[in-house]
Amino acid sequence: MRMIKRLNVEFEAEGGVRLRAWLFVPASKETLLPAISMAHGYAGTRDHGIECFARAFADAGFIVLLHDHRGFGASEGEPRHDIDPWRQMADWRRAISFLESYEGVDSTRIGLWGTSYAGGHAIVLGATDRRLRCVVAQVPTISGYEQGLRRIAPELVKPLEDAFSSDERGQARGEPPVRQAIVSDDPNVPAAYRAADAMEFYLQPVPWGVWQNTITLRSTRAARMYEPGAWVSRVSPTPLLMVVAMHDTITVTDLALAAYENALQPKRLVMFPGGHFDGYVKYFRECSTAAVDWFREQLS
Repeated sequence: MRMIKRLNVEFEAEGGVRLRAWLFVPASKETLLPAISMAHGYAGTRDHGIECFARAFADAGFIVLLHDHRGFGASEGEPRHDIDPWRQMADWRRAISFLESYEGVDSTRIGLWGTSYAGGHAIVLGATDRRLRCVVAQVPTISGYEQGLRRIAPELVKPLEDAFSSDERGQARGEPPVRQAIVSDDPNVPAAYRAADAMEFYLQPVPWGVWQNTITLRSTRAARMYEPGAWVSRVSPTPLLMVVAMHDTITVTDLALAAYENALQPKRLVMFPGGHFDGYVKYFRECSTAAVDWFREQLS
């Protein structure tokens, strides 16, 4: 195991918002090291089970930047817990720029790792930011529309759309965005997720004050409009690794496999048994090893 320093850093995004991150710097005799930029998925923070990935990458000899999205965790941004995927990607470009200019980073060898919702971001960024030498999309969001068809009962669609419209009218009147829970097993409580594995993941212990079980309703609307899979054929010639769960009911396995078929070379597919959240703990070794091998191959 290498000696790894974890530094607290921050950088400025559009609007003067300060985004805060951990920078993992491995001990090395090399003057310049390749680097990896990474972030969490939907409504998560850097404290939600992905520091272990950052440390695995750093132990493999990469400088790693793991930032909190605006409005989440240690990062600034209002309203809190509000998700606009395009804003998150614009912020992520600033993270890449921060890495490019950081002393000790080889700016020609930067990779990106995203999981779940941020796995979708990895696809879009891979297709649109040619500074990236390679990307890893773990259990990525492919189609908000198709995911909604699988996860929301038909009789619940109209009430949800009515709630979106009511929220939009309220914001036009100057009211704050309507909020809902991120996870809840109470059918009377509006929530983004109700699955037991989602409950376990999001409600894992994190430092006090880092995360709250709340999100804006308009975040759900944005998620239903988000279509990263439309960009997958444009990632090439940037190398793409997709890590897919065999029994994913959140971002849905068959959507990921269809997207992989549409991706062009160079590409690689790694699958692991289990559901969407199993890659963080149960199959962490398999998922992290696949990513490390890909980064070593593409960033060497």
